[in-house]
Amino acid sequence: MENLHLPIIIEQDEDGYYIISCPMFKGCHTYGKTVDEAMANTEEVIQMCLEETSADGLNRFIGFRELEVAGNA
Repeated sequence: MENLHLPIIIEQDEDGYYIISCPMFKGCHTYGKTVDEAMANTEEVIQMCLEETSADGLNRFIGFRELEVAGNA
């Protein structure tokens, strides 16, 4: 099997934990106290997702966009 290059999204919650999602798989989310810990956890979760999903069953990642909305003043 060839290596996959997967997009990931990294966020930080109010407690300082790093939340990582891989939009290629439904429900593929994990977290860690550091980015490195979260990335290691992400690799484990992706391996589990790969066991349950065939390559042709992956979501198609389109891209990332920013949307500006009016904030509450």
